[in-house]
Amino acid sequence: MKFYYVYILECSDASFYIGVSSNIEKRLYQHNSGLDKNSYTYSRRPVTLKWLEMFTSPEEAITIEKQLKGWSRRKKIALINEDWDKLIEYSKNYTQFGKYGDLEGSSEGSKCFQKKH
Repeated sequence: MKFYYVYILECSDASFYIGVSSNIEKRLYQHNSGLDKNSYTYSRRPVTLKWLEMFTSPEEAITIEKQLKGWSRRKKIALINEDWDKLIEYSKNYTQFGKYGDLEGSSEGSKCFQKKH
């Protein structure tokens, strides 16, 4: 079975880079070696892997990558730190519907980002 990884890198300038890859070791090497002078991470090396999630569907991985790219910095930090309360608080649904709003009793929003041990 092939796996696809969505990842968050922290760059040397403290910015985040979000990507998807089927070979995470190779991709991290590419980011840190500076093979592509036009890439976002080239002038921001070294980069550090801060978060990783594995998927079996490339479509699902790409969907999550796009979702994360739309998140605020503080929401990305909450995800990296596994601070689930802050992650919910920083969600649009939190402010739009009140505390936990329509997420309560729903698996939406926690489906892909459950704490792992």
